[in-house]
Amino acid sequence: MRIDKFISECGIASRKEAALAAKRGQLLVDGVAERDVSRHIDPEKQSVTYMGRIINYSRFVYVMLNKPEGYVSATEDSRLPVVTELLSDELKKRELFPVGRLDRDTVGLMILTNNGQLAHTVLSPKRHVEKEYRFECAEPLDENAEQTFSEGVTLADGYECKSAGLVCDPDRRGGVITLTEGKYHQIKRMIASFGNKVTYLERISFASIPLDASLARGEWRYLTTKR
Repeated sequence: MRIDKFISECGIASRKEAALAAKRGQLLVDGVAERDVSRHIDPEKQSVTYMGRIINYSRFVYVMLNKPEGYVSATEDSRLPVVTELLSDELKKRELFPVGRLDRDTVGLMILTNNGQLAHTVLSPKRHVEKEYRFECAEPLDENAEQTFSEGVTLADGYECKSAGLVCDPDRRGGVITLTEGKYHQIKRMIASFGNKVTYLERISFASIPLDASLARGEWRYLTTKR
């Protein structure tokens, strides 16, 4: 990979900025100044230092975001703020995108990455990836709601949802829902089938990855092999 492309893909600097740093002697390859940014290197075997900073190469990046209300699960929108705006300038250069989506008024766990294959695999209906949501509703849920969720809720348009988990709070005005599918406004529509309305919705787990309780709304952190 070309040095300037490597630096650009890591989100450290643009190719033009890399070339200028090289001319100033601020770009090192294996500890030696390199002025030719078109030179090819093996990022996994060679070390690159840009303006005194050693660049640790990682082709794919994974980020956990605690999504706040009001943001769209997209990389761009002509009218509304998008979740990628919450990332650092360095990460924005890596062209991350959200894995799946949350409604604009839904908060909580969102995974962003630049690994398209992983996103495709995780989102495949065949994978039955579990997603957990904390919800609150306007009125107490019916006493038979847990059984109905387990058997599969039928939505207003006739769609029969897959079996889902429901654990209600003692007052039945909220609880935790576990889904293995992700239809449009699904939880809101499931609760609406009982003549009720969702007033708060937060995703707390995705693909066995729990939301980091230390992350405030709008904050993010890198995901590691240990999550």
